[in-house]
Amino acid sequence: MNSHVKQLSFAGLIVTLGIIFGDIGTSPLYVFQTLLVEGGKVDMALVLGSISCIFWTLTLQTTFKYIVITLQADNKGEGGIFSLYALVRRYGKWLAIPAIVGAGTLLADGIITPPISVTSAIEGLNLVPAFASVIVPGNNLILIIVISIIILLFFFQQFGTKVVGSAFGPIMLLWFVMLGILGTMQVMHHPTIFKALNPYYGARLLMDHPKGFWLLGAVFLCTTGAEALYSDLGHCGRKNIQVSWIFVKTTLVLNYLGQGAWVLAQAPGKDFTGVNPFFEIVPHQFLIPGVALATMATIIASQALISGSFTLISEAVSMNFWPRITIKYPSNIRGQIYIPSINWILCGGCILVSLYFKTSAAMTAAYGFSITIAMLSTTILMYYFMRYVKHWPVWMVTMILCVFLTVEFSFFVANAVKIIHRLFFVGFEIGLIFTMYVWFKARKINNRFLHFIDIKEQLPLLKALSADTTVNKYATHLIYLTKANNGKQIEEKIIYSIMSRRPKRADTYWFVHIERTDEPYTMEYSVDQIEPGKVIRIEFRLGFRIQPRVNVLFRNVVEDMVQRKEIDITSQYESLNKYKIAADFRFVIMEKFLSYNNLFSTSEAFILNSYFAIKKLAQSEAKAFGLDTSETRIEKIPLVVKPVSNVHLKRIDPVTYSNGVLEVD
Repeated sequence: MNSHVKQLSFAGLIVTLGIIFGDIGTSPLYVFQTLLVEGGKVDMALVLGSISCIFWTLTLQTTFKYIVITLQADNKGEGGIFSLYALVRRYGKWLAIPAIVGAGTLLADGIITPPISVTSAIEGLNLVPAFASVIVPGNNLILIIVISIIILLFFFQQFGTKVVGSAFGPIMLLWFVMLGILGTMQVMHHPTIFKALNPYYGARLLMDHPKGFWLLGAVFLCTTGAEALYSDLGHCGRKNIQVSWIFVKTTLVLNYLGQGAWVLAQAPGKDFTGVNPFFEIVPHQFLIPGVALATMATIIASQALISGSFTLISEAVSMNFWPRITIKYPSNIRGQIYIPSINWILCGGCILVSLYFKTSAAMTAAYGFSITIAMLSTTILMYYFMRYVKHWPVWMVTMILCVFLTVEFSFFVANAVKIIHRLFFVGFEIGLIFTMYVWFKARKINNRFLHFIDIKEQLPLLKALSADTTVNKYATHLIYLTKANNGKQIEEKIIYSIMSRRPKRADTYWFVHIERTDEPYTMEYSVDQIEPGKVIRIEFRLGFRIQPRVNVLFRNVVEDMVQRKEIDITSQYESLNKYKIAADFRFVIMEKFLSYNNLFSTSEAFILNSYFAIKKLAQSEAKAFGLDTSETRIEKIPLVVKPVSNVHLKRIDPVTYSNGVLEVD
């Protein structure tokens, strides 16, 4: 996204409506309807209490927690749970756990938000007389329409959203204007509905209603887009989000009030089963355009969530929480990416959700549990941000934390009963969290067994090998990727690779190191000629949202060094040097495999076996680092965590036979 869109401006506000508020903006389609269904007998106490709870949830959770406080945790303008983790990870190693759990549960939301939003919109057609007989919630026609929209939505991800993205803002502006107008029309006829803004009615509902506290599970649906709102911070900027939220919240509250006013105006004792107050307050002559606009709004909401999922996985790969996978860039818009594997996993999940639940009402019964966990995870990380990054007073941070934890834990308990309805998702969520945890822990174990040595001590050996003409030249320029953060060190295994087996003689040895910064888009490098013209180290400093395409980056560095006359890459072979042909370059990638010579604990065995099983499904190291050149050699190296020891072999003397008689030597 262009930087000018992040500045407070009218254009920025319009773009913000299209990118940030799609999920939370489409919640009026199903939230109040769900409360009426779960509440049972519809009376004034249920209506006023429900809207009161919705209003104060939007105020406390969305406005206070996310808009006012959490948006301050921007990492050079970027948001999301991994950006937040990058800011606070130095204050506790265990903080990786809430980051992993929060990311996994937020990703799980990606397979239910599109189906529930689109299905809610399409079901509105059953109020149109021409469609009433064929558009019945749960029937095959609705499923076909919903699944077709979902497939098209995911199919077009590969082309990027550059073309249609410009239309998102104006469409969502129309949507929010429609929400406000529809609500205002009803409120004007029944202004007493404004009593619902009094928290008294919400408190009475939770204490006096037979289901009371458990209705919070449905209330929570009104704020499910708040976590995604923070994740998309980098697209629009804090000021645009905060200012546009004033307009968005106003239209949302007006619409909820309007739905409540319409319900109170109905005959006492009316059965609201299968009735959606949102579409009931739409004038019937505008119902088809209203459904069309609602469908477009839900598609936009789904698009924002899908893009957010891609960004989340991309960050997870960069921060070693996820296996390396293919990541593509469908347009030149900064930050816009496409991940084929995640795209089709989400698509398949959305289709299965639609087929399994069929109706939006059934989906809401399973919706919300994951997001409460994601919000609790963010709250834990936010404590460290407020306390140690912002240095807010302990009493203030403690008060804020108590408010958030009380609200969110209440929502968590109320949503916990949904676990029965959402067993469908449990495997998906566990799979995501398990993959992140295994990858993170295995990388830590791997790093324990990295042995570094002083590179200057190896210079005589490297120079001697380079000058030894009795050894066939392996490459003119030989490049290794190193994990040594200290520029004076190198992995012992790299020296072993060069000197042992078949010695790798080269004119120049290059060691490339990639440092991940806590900033999102850093792209810097430095060069250290440890032995001029012979041993060179390149240090890349890349932001956590930059893909490490080493082949391209390395080529740019070499071209820059040639222009500065720091190196000469003309081939040293006499026949080629005469024609100024460039020398050859070869990369060596060292991939580990789990050695049979290991004796470790059950937990380490489980982690490492799972890690290498997942790694087989992941992208190769060469492809992950953008080394798509034919001059890349993969070397397999055994990982020995704890070698088998105490092997007791007993030597015996050989036995021979002479003329059939046993003789012992």
